Amino acid sequence: NFDNLQSSWVTQGPKIGQVSLYYGANDMGSTMMEENVVAAAGTVYCMDEEEIKRLIIDGGFTPQRRNMQYQPVD
Repeated sequence: NFDNLQSSWVTQGPKIGQVSLYYGANDMGSTMMEENVVAAAGTVYCMDEEEIKRLIIDGGFTPQRRNMQYQPVD
């Protein structure tokens, strides 16, 4: 088993990222500064930090920033 599951909004879009929270995902990932692999395949979804927060809050969840070890940070 695993403790954390990241939504795939980069490939599936913001709304699927939000819906994935209802199915057990607990991580929306991060903002993308440059993403070439997915873009080369013809899919481009971009969100800044505020958009990610809004999706989390609108979904009824509380956003929390984390570090690479999944520890909460302010």
